[in-house]
Amino acid sequence: QVQLVESGGGLVQVGGSLRLSCAASGRNFRTYGVGWFRQPPGKDREFVAGINYSGDLTAYGEFVKGRFTIARDSATNTIYLQMTNLKPDDTAVYYCAVDLAILTVVRTHVRYYDAWGQGTQVTVSS
Repeated sequence: QVQLVESGGGLVQVGGSLRLSCAASGRNFRTYGVGWFRQPPGKDREFVAGINYSGDLTAYGEFVKGRFTIARDSATNTIYLQMTNLKPDDTAVYYCAVDLAILTVVRTHVRYYDAWGQGTQVTVSS
């Protein structure tokens, strides 16, 4: 069983930056891809960024437009999401999850992911 814990959210002004962390525990975590998703108030959960098990392939939601970077630290089993130039539309609860199929690609649909963390709130004020 993989367990994930997100942290790093908070209140930030427009144009600011945050780094989210997803700390993982459990067997075989290093063989799984990881995705970051977000759920704005009253909306569906959407894909933000993902990284494959080896860390050499990443994917991003269209709205990211070069503002976010996902990375994984295999030594500490931590996945990071560096977010810059934040906008009010980025306000959401951010979740990480694993893709339990051991793949070299990054899948972007929420249905492929499991072992969701509890989420961390990001609020961008104008």
